[in-house]
Amino acid sequence: MRLLIVEDEIHLAEALVQILRKNNYTVDASYDGEAGLDNALSNIYDLILLDIMLPKMDGISLLKAIRKEGIATPVILLTAKGEISDKVIGLDSGADDYLAKPFATEELLARIRAMSRRKGEVLPDNTLKFGDIELNTSTLKLCTDSKDVKITLKESELLEFLILRKNTATSKESIIEKLWGFDAEVEHNHVEVYISFLRKKLTFLHSKVGINTVRGVGYILEVQS
Repeated sequence: MRLLIVEDEIHLAEALVQILRKNNYTVDASYDGEAGLDNALSNIYDLILLDIMLPKMDGISLLKAIRKEGIATPVILLTAKGEISDKVIGLDSGADDYLAKPFATEELLARIRAMSRRKGEVLPDNTLKFGDIELNTSTLKLCTDSKDVKITLKESELLEFLILRKNTATSKESIIEKLWGFDAEVEHNHVEVYISFLRKKLTFLHSKVGINTVRGVGYILEVQS
């Protein structure tokens, strides 16, 4: 999962980035509302952690702006405000959950996992299934009923993206934006290398799942007949 943190308390934002990366999430951070809006509008994130009190643009205005653009990315509001009225305003503006500061790391991680399950993407133990394979995004283990293999974080992110877009062709540009960010200077051959790595591991597992190339379009994850 790729997460966006929009938080003007830089020390808190950096701490959250480190915590989430240790839990195998890909994380970007913005430190004011305008920068956060620019990132959020890229629509490459699976979840946004959004502070309400931000410079340049407050969190509620940012939230309303992305919802107006049709971006349905789940949003968890992070704020020092704890009054019921603030929670109601946030939820009515399009937030999916609300977490008042200070909060425990375990609670934040639990809410992120719950949001993933709500979207129907990740099972309770942070696994995704497709065909005869099962990917655990926490342990970075890919397995079938008979074998398993460890994969890298980037391989896990790529396979997760393809599983969530199963049976749909995905372009190299979309993969680059999702895995490295919309402004990353990454060449197409980076994607080709990771696709090759995953294909070799699927072969090692004797899986019926394959990553097929769609000429002129990109890649598609399918169960081979």
